[in-house]
Amino acid sequence: MQTYDFSPFYRSTVGFDRLFNRLDSMVGQETKTYPPYNIERTGDDAYRISIAVAGFSNGDIAVETKENSLVVKGAKPADGADKREFLHRGIAERAFELRFQLADYVEVTGANLENGLLHLELKRELPESKKARTIQISGGSAVLEDKSVN
Repeated sequence: MQTYDFSPFYRSTVGFDRLFNRLDSMVGQETKTYPPYNIERTGDDAYRISIAVAGFSNGDIAVETKENSLVVKGAKPADGADKREFLHRGIAERAFELRFQLADYVEVTGANLENGLLHLELKRELPESKKARTIQISGGSAVLEDKSVN
């Protein structure tokens, strides 16, 4: 297992301690591979997470957001499972839970289940108070005098 030392970044950054703490906690965690998913950028401040959920319906999946966390849970109801006899079972349909850490101001704007893929649309919307602005500089009036000799 590799360890990463983020201490050099602490010397040249201010206010990123939460980011580095999050990275520290993620190092060494097992990456979940079921169900498979894609994360893509669809615009400057827009993203999409697509999760392969073959065999699951709308009622079997829950999507929850809290603070900067997105949790997607899937579970099939127990009824009817005993009635089927599988000769080969390649579609898992097992319960899952995926967790994603969202950056500040990233929100889920929509969810769509289509052709066995759950698409989650995300967008970063900075509040006006956080957007870049120009600061007017005030102070002593600097008047240039022409002191050239004629």
